[in-house]
Amino acid sequence: MKCPVCAATDSRVLDSRPSPEGNSIKRRRECLGCGRRFNTYEVIETTPLVVLKKDGSREFYDSHKLRTGLLRACYKRPVDVDIIVSDIEAELNAGLLTEVSTRQIGEMAMERLRRADEVSYVRFASVYREFADADSFVAELQKILKPDR
Repeated sequence: MKCPVCAATDSRVLDSRPSPEGNSIKRRRECLGCGRRFNTYEVIETTPLVVLKKDGSREFYDSHKLRTGLLRACYKRPVDVDIIVSDIEAELNAGLLTEVSTRQIGEMAMERLRRADEVSYVRFASVYREFADADSFVAELQKILKPDR
């Protein structure tokens, strides 16, 4: 690590602490050349996740979009949206994927909502599956009422 004062490349680590979120480590270093102290941050390098949309276009994954959709479905419902978003992101990162479709993300969200809250699930499914009429809505409700076993 280069010293920001004298540009020497030799330093020693005095202290290491994880960040509160747990996604980085703060290191307090001392330059062996000039004796100055400085901080460095170590983070995991990740490859950006690309989302393949229905129209064939691609864009970088944005957790805000997923969170917004879930918040709409879970409005005034006892569901912790942040846990669902974190769970989906953990699964996507664990798969070491570089590209994922909106369909896969939507299915992951629906599965978690089905387990968490049936009302939120139906709300999300009505938008995600683009119900055209009441019959398709009723068909989705029947899947909840009579699960395949």
